[in-house]
Amino acid sequence: MRLSKHFDKRKNWLFVGSENGGQAAAIFMSLIQTCRHLNINPQEYLEDVLRRIMGHPAKRIEDLLPDRWLAARQESAPI
Repeated sequence: MRLSKHFDKRKNWLFVGSENGGQAAAIFMSLIQTCRHLNINPQEYLEDVLRRIMGHPAKRIEDLLPDRWLAARQESAPI
């Protein structure tokens, strides 16, 4: 695996508007890459989580992380 593969687009991220914008971009990219690693469709995951997050208890926000989201989907899926 080429190490530089992960840095090919770094110049595209040099300016993201602000520090907060950079943090938000980093969070979204981390979620998307975690989804890909777990073989989750990132768009499906983000659509579901963004739809549910406002009504979700803050104490249980970890339940919406990709690995737990996938486990919950697999438990509720019909056999």
